[in-house]
Amino acid sequence: MTILVTGATGNIGRKVVDHLLARGVRAVRALTTNPVKAALPTEVDVAVGYLRRPETLPAAFEGVEALYLAPTPDTVEEVLRLAREAGVKRVVDLSGEHESWWGGVAKAVEACGLAWTHLSPGDFMENTLEWAPQIIATDAVREPCPEGRSAPIAMSDIAHVAAVALTRNGYEGRSLSLTGPEVLSRVDLAHRIGAARGRPVEFVQVTRDEAVEALRPGMGANAEWYVDTILQGSVDWPAEVQPTVEQVTGSPATTFAQWAQQHAEAFRG
Repeated sequence: MTILVTGATGNIGRKVVDHLLARGVRAVRALTTNPVKAALPTEVDVAVGYLRRPETLPAAFEGVEALYLAPTPDTVEEVLRLAREAGVKRVVDLSGEHESWWGGVAKAVEACGLAWTHLSPGDFMENTLEWAPQIIATDAVREPCPEGRSAPIAMSDIAHVAAVALTRNGYEGRSLSLTGPEVLSRVDLAHRIGAARGRPVEFVQVTRDEAVEALRPGMGANAEWYVDTILQGSVDWPAEVQPTVEQVTGSPATTFAQWAQQHAEAFRG
């Protein structure tokens, strides 16, 4: 069985490739726009293509039975049509609730006629990397919502769940809600990063506009959206821990303290 991983050099897709190989899958195909830069393992079949240019995909779909689908709402329907016509049987997608910004992906997948499994993660632990420039410069995080709470998940855990769902039956027609193992406030996150880097990180409550400016060096034009949508949403939306990662993979979900230790250098500068 050949499994195609789209977005194979992205933050999650690259980890899906690694988890599939770790599970003993030998027929892994990785979709990328730049095979040389991708530096994928030699045993991986590299296909050149791009989800936002569906005309590049037919060759990549040849002989594929299962597909990991990175979220590209603008072309998802055409991508899925091509996959179905090529004989793909199963799709595991990264998406979310129908009402969310990537709900169009979930709806298209459900309507495409293939067996499907949604991966619906909450806050990514990797989002805190956006703090790195200000932590390095000031030993502080500047945000407006210290009371904001989430159960952040490591991208590697999402990829691990994807690899299982691509290779094991029993997850068809299900939306798997994915979180980390604990609910943490924004202050908690800052303090755990401080412990990991060996130097405290202070949480400084600032106005909405000040937070946008603090995040702009790392996030650019997305800083306003992130503050208004993600940070404010973390105050209004009740955070709950879901046991899905361990139930699916058999391994405990990564704690934020563990993740921060693994990425401590990014916050030291």
